Amino acid sequence: MTTWLDAERPTAPPGIWRHGYRPPKESSGRIAPVTVIGMVVPLLLAMLGWSLWQAGVTSYPIAPLRLLTPDDWWWAGTLMSPRPVEGPVALPGYEARIVYGGVIFAVLILLVGVLGSWRAIIKHYVTLRPQPVRALIAALLALAVLSLVFPGAFPFAAWPAVPVVEPLLSLTVLVANSYDPMASRLYTDTLYTVVTLLVVWPFARLGGWLPFARTLLGTRRTDTTPDVPEPARSRSQWPALRDVGQHEAAELLTGEVVRGSMNDVDCARVEHAFAAARRGATLDTFRATVLRQGGAAWTHPSGARDLPRRGARHDLLTGQVRIGRWTVTQYAPLPYHEAGAALGPDVLGTSLLAVGPSGSGKTRSLVEPVTEALTLQALTGSCAVVVVSAPGRPVGEDDAFDVVVRIGDPFSAHDLDPYAEFTDPDHAAAILAEALVGDLDTVGAEGAVTALAQLLGPFRTVHGRFPTLPELHELLAGEETALTRLREGLANGGNDVMRRELDLRVRQTGAAGDAGRVLADRLALLNRPAFADFFGGRGEARPFSLRAIAHHPLRVRIDVPERGHDEAARVITRLVLAQFHAVVREGRREHFACLVLDDATGAVTPESVRRIQRLRSQNAGVLLALRTVGDVPEALHGPLYGAVGCRMAFCGVSTWDGSRFAQAWGTEWVETTEVAKHTVFADQPMTRFFHAVRKLVTGKAVTTDAVTVRQVERERWSASELAHAVPAGHAVLSLTSVEGEYAPPLLVDLRG
Repeated sequence: MTTWLDAERPTAPPGIWRHGYRPPKESSGRIAPVTVIGMVVPLLLAMLGWSLWQAGVTSYPIAPLRLLTPDDWWWAGTLMSPRPVEGPVALPGYEARIVYGGVIFAVLILLVGVLGSWRAIIKHYVTLRPQPVRALIAALLALAVLSLVFPGAFPFAAWPAVPVVEPLLSLTVLVANSYDPMASRLYTDTLYTVVTLLVVWPFARLGGWLPFARTLLGTRRTDTTPDVPEPARSRSQWPALRDVGQHEAAELLTGEVVRGSMNDVDCARVEHAFAAARRGATLDTFRATVLRQGGAAWTHPSGARDLPRRGARHDLLTGQVRIGRWTVTQYAPLPYHEAGAALGPDVLGTSLLAVGPSGSGKTRSLVEPVTEALTLQALTGSCAVVVVSAPGRPVGEDDAFDVVVRIGDPFSAHDLDPYAEFTDPDHAAAILAEALVGDLDTVGAEGAVTALAQLLGPFRTVHGRFPTLPELHELLAGEETALTRLREGLANGGNDVMRRELDLRVRQTGAAGDAGRVLADRLALLNRPAFADFFGGRGEARPFSLRAIAHHPLRVRIDVPERGHDEAARVITRLVLAQFHAVVREGRREHFACLVLDDATGAVTPESVRRIQRLRSQNAGVLLALRTVGDVPEALHGPLYGAVGCRMAFCGVSTWDGSRFAQAWGTEWVETTEVAKHTVFADQPMTRFFHAVRKLVTGKAVTTDAVTVRQVERERWSASELAHAVPAGHAVLSLTSVEGEYAPPLLVDLRG
């Protein structure tokens, strides 16, 4: 446990498993041969040109000097022979030639620097190096250049000086028309100093000497004990508690960690409680609780401190669960190369849509690990989770949940409250209308809500409660006996307002466009003998309200009926989704709430899509798993992909489903290289002969490559790639965190 607590968890982009993560160092790569050639060739040409100038092979370069200088400086009939003249400077032509040589040398250096690939070489070997290596390399280069400028200052330098100082001295002689400045030690030392500074200055910038020096000086000023560095405090020593003076609590918890009395759930739960205590300024209460209960403090109301079994890797300090490994692809960002893929509340808070056919691994590789992680986080007090299992496939074990509702199972210990303890008729009617007819285009949402509210309000006024589903079905179907009893109850109570509401509902029954008949038909799906003891049917099961997750970190699993009640299962799923949206937006809640739908077929409606967009600001999220996007009305495809922040396409999706992901993920600019081979046709007989021999030996015609590099806009993942290029056991996942950080769609190996 100590090793787990002390492991590094550096900040990383969304979706990266942070436990033990080490950000890969950006490799500068290898220098391409063409880059080296681009550096060497201009240098060799410059050296050749300078050698020819020194040897005086040609007289053409001296012509500009003869045009700019007096003719009496040179012997008649020559171009480069200086002539003595009367005056302080006996050979001004000689001095001018030295100055001109310095200018030629400077031009050659400038051409080599501009035309050669020196920038790429310097960036690769110097600029990209970390300090102090960068500063040291720049210093060595500066010394090498100084040895060329001042070889006399270096004992082992046996080469002549490059024309830098001598042309400046000759220029001084010509400008002053005297050799007197040469005899001044002050002038020569000043000139040498200026030249030295001008030579060193580019290397100082190249090596970042000034910022590096500031960093060193700042470190020395802030370090009061440089000889005795402060030891790094490990997390197992609870440094956050010690920083606020809670030394006794920290010592107690440290001892329990060392003895193995605390597990990862206990550590995460105590840290969560400490964070809440700091926000609420209740550190004294925190200290007293820790000293009294130790690592068992703030145990979950169920008394559980861990799950019976785990099937995935979890890091509760970051709230992450590992689902696989990011694969290395051409366009994958460097931080994701071979890093673990993980999900947590930071990305689930933007909601996740997963699409994949049966057998692709949605439940095994995504739903079960995420559910397990959320149940563990619920034990730490930081999360509440509701899981709706697919028909006949319960997610997780019963012992991992506090409440298990098995709709249609007579042995179920809990029942589901269809009204989620809402007392407002309009609010309860909105939830029921969304569950019953939210997926129908033929029934208006407002009409359905009004029809239900016109019955729920009067019934609650008379009986003090909302009707059970069988009672509501009778009222919606227009049963005279049920309506008469309700009307008599309102008359006896003297509530004229509710009586008018009921009369209005009775008059609308059977009229054109009346939503009551459709509501009754849909409600009949739940008014079956298998569900007689559920939804407030007064069976032996204890009623459970989803409102509880807004106040407590509960673990809830709802098992919808098995096959034979498919449409009823979809109604129940929509009911749970509507209730979840309603309860998470009430009040202020510190813990994260998440709804996991193992089969979201038929659950996506226009209203649910609008509410999913608001969950991010309500510290809540949903996970929707679909076999195909075709299970969602076509008009909602675009809004659904836009409402969720995380999208996951499993292997085996159809090209039609893949096209939806491709549209949602958009395009990006990439650099492409196209190589075209063109056959070389020779004109000379000898060249044609060599080409024929080469073709005879190699079997290929002589060609030349035409390389074109350009920026093109391409889809991040095309529909064809998603359908045919995703290997088995893999998925393509894109993430968005609640802070707005984005991870592009990348390939994940779900087996890693």
